[in-house]
Amino acid sequence: MYPYLHVFGLHVPTFGLMLWLAAVTAGVVLDRAFKRAKIQADAIGMVAVAVVAGIIGAKLWHVLDTPSEFHEIGWGVLWDSAGFAWFGGLTFGIGALVFQGWRAKIGALRILDLAAPAAAIGYGVGRIGCFLSGDGCYGIPTNLPWGMAFPNGIEPTFVRVHPTPLYELAAGLLIGWWLWTRGRKHRPTGWILGEYLVLTGLARFLVEFIRRNPKVLWGLSNAQLASAGSALVGIAVLFWAARQTASKPDGATQPVERAA
Repeated sequence: MYPYLHVFGLHVPTFGLMLWLAAVTAGVVLDRAFKRAKIQADAIGMVAVAVVAGIIGAKLWHVLDTPSEFHEIGWGVLWDSAGFAWFGGLTFGIGALVFQGWRAKIGALRILDLAAPAAAIGYGVGRIGCFLSGDGCYGIPTNLPWGMAFPNGIEPTFVRVHPTPLYELAAGLLIGWWLWTRGRKHRPTGWILGEYLVLTGLARFLVEFIRRNPKVLWGLSNAQLASAGSALVGIAVLFWAARQTASKPDGATQPVERAA
């Protein structure tokens, strides 16, 4: 593993590098989505704000999720390169996008529909940083041929474990591709968001069975409880979107929204 790249005497953390690449990738995908929807807005700027908010949320949720680590390290845990909680990042990132969508007159749900493929793909790319740095986001020990040890990681392990960041990379890219193709045709507002919440929640729920996170309730980890909640919210959004469409008069069409 390569927690740091040594370039001209500088120690560049691979996690931070891949986080930057994930943000750029998400910005490009969101920009393409805006152009496809004929919306004029600063996609790169919106993604940058959402990433910063997501990082803050991920760190805060991690502190709440692992209070023992906070007691040992103190406030320094907020600056540690390891320790990011998926649900906290998702919640704060969505909140930032909702605010920006409202401010740009795109619409809160509309912006989330447009950003869903970018979020899924960006998350997957970001997981490469977890894999390269060996920050502890490993799975449980395995004898499968693709099991890997991380002796040089930030949190080293010398036994072969599931490389769960690579599983999440594959899931993120697949979900992002699916949502992008679904967005080619008109869908009820909120529909793509609902699918995103269901699919990403399901993917995280399943991968947690082979992650080494502690179980807290009913044999499930905190991440599994959060991802189950995400999937349930996604199902509710899908039902809401379907009912909104059914309640519209026949022949009604949704106007194309443009940013001011």
